[in-house]
Amino acid sequence: MNRKTLVLPAVVGLLAPVLVACGGTQGGSAGGDAIVVGTTDQFIATDDAPAPLDPAYAYDTGSWSVLRQTVQTLMHAPRGGGAPVPEAAQSCDFTDKVSESYRCKLRSGLKFADGSPITAEDVKFSIQRVLDINPDSGTASLLANIDTIEANGDEVVFHLATPDATFPYKLSTPVAAILSKEKYEGKKLREGFQVDGSGPYTMKTETKDGHVSKVTFTKNPNYLGDIKLRNDKVELRSFADADAMGKALESGDIDMMTRAMSPEQIKSMSENPKEGIELTEMPGLEIRYLAFNTNDPSVKDKAVRQAMAAVVDRGHIAGKVYGSTAEPLYSLIPASIGAHTNSFYNKYGEPNRKKAAELLRKADITTPVKLKLHYTTDHYGTGTAKEFEALKQQLNATKLFDVTIEGTEWSKFVPAQKRGEYAVYGMGWFPDFPDPDSFIAPFLDKGNFLNTPYVSTEARELIPLSRKAADRTSASQAFTQIQEIVANDVPFLPLWQGKQYVAARSGVTGVERVVNSSSDLQLWELGHGGDA
Repeated sequence: MNRKTLVLPAVVGLLAPVLVACGGTQGGSAGGDAIVVGTTDQFIATDDAPAPLDPAYAYDTGSWSVLRQTVQTLMHAPRGGGAPVPEAAQSCDFTDKVSESYRCKLRSGLKFADGSPITAEDVKFSIQRVLDINPDSGTASLLANIDTIEANGDEVVFHLATPDATFPYKLSTPVAAILSKEKYEGKKLREGFQVDGSGPYTMKTETKDGHVSKVTFTKNPNYLGDIKLRNDKVELRSFADADAMGKALESGDIDMMTRAMSPEQIKSMSENPKEGIELTEMPGLEIRYLAFNTNDPSVKDKAVRQAMAAVVDRGHIAGKVYGSTAEPLYSLIPASIGAHTNSFYNKYGEPNRKKAAELLRKADITTPVKLKLHYTTDHYGTGTAKEFEALKQQLNATKLFDVTIEGTEWSKFVPAQKRGEYAVYGMGWFPDFPDPDSFIAPFLDKGNFLNTPYVSTEARELIPLSRKAADRTSASQAFTQIQEIVANDVPFLPLWQGKQYVAARSGVTGVERVVNSSSDLQLWELGHGGDA
């Protein structure tokens, strides 16, 4: 790759994988059987979201974890992290000096899992399909900068509307999956749970009461790409909660559990290791935040949002609810990304009721301000309810707010949020790729995934400006300005940044590489006792 696709900014402060506990027993799938992995991610098809695993629609960590096993993209993140490398492509490069024309040459002999050949026209079809469908999930925003696509023989050329040094990263996301015209319609989402692609695995789902209970991934004999598989089969089982998943690990019914382990489980495994089970801590870039429907009368005046920012005690929430697994966050960009600034702390400082009261008084806002805070009960783990209870207590203790909270299951929470039914709601974010852009554009750019009514013209001018920088460290000034805009207008209120953990039975190898920094599963890394 040429100088236009150098490694994006240094990610500092990330922890190397840390293992806790050791034992000598084998897991429940020792030998040549499938490696069994547990998750609390729920895969549900509803009237509002009938195509949860269509790459053109899927935009959550759980769905992406399924897609990364089964579809192929032109680029992908290398095993050790860093800039994307070719996957379905043999090579990809910017062909100009301003990062506006990106050319990829396909590997020779590429096939879909059913044996049919992959052509440049398939790549063009797949990318154009996302833009044509343009679902309300926000996936199309990742590819919206594409002006035209050329397919010539074994080459695909993307002409961008504006320079974008982050484009190779976007081509490494499941949104840019290569699909077959025979299996997917060009302007319609594919409903249900089946995924067909050319990735390292094929998949088969089992459902119960409209939910996916198990996904079986089997080695794809027609796969041709950069990924090395260390197993032939993996089962991904979905559990209702972390406790049920933990019991399955202890009994040997599963070999590993992933997100979302509860803070209590992590603390227990750290302090009282169990024979035969290892806890692994890995680098993570997850953030949690409050989002505001700035058209709602209760929070339309930014003084209300600013007052909340002035009194919320992030340290108390992180420490009381999540312990050592979370750290206070004062920007949408995590502290472990180079362009981060403590913009909220710089503006509001430590929790200060007097400052909040003055903000509300100057805006002539009657107190206490009545608000309902919404959260999802089954998507981010069991700590979410406790987190919102702590938020309610903090805000109500000031006597400036009269807050109630309400939890809703994820399948109903997301459609209601997108319809604008919530004035204030809690969300988590796992980046599409490890660059500051992935913590800014999805929130503030046109077509953002939250469908937020908030618009900052200045921020939307700075976003394309930041993308011109091939050396991502030189984009810091633009990101600093954007973070200051967010701290002043408070369309989002960052709360904390989390670490990520998995726990596995002894004898399972590759555990320290099974989750990337964006929290997507890389199940091909798992093995039984052999080379990791």
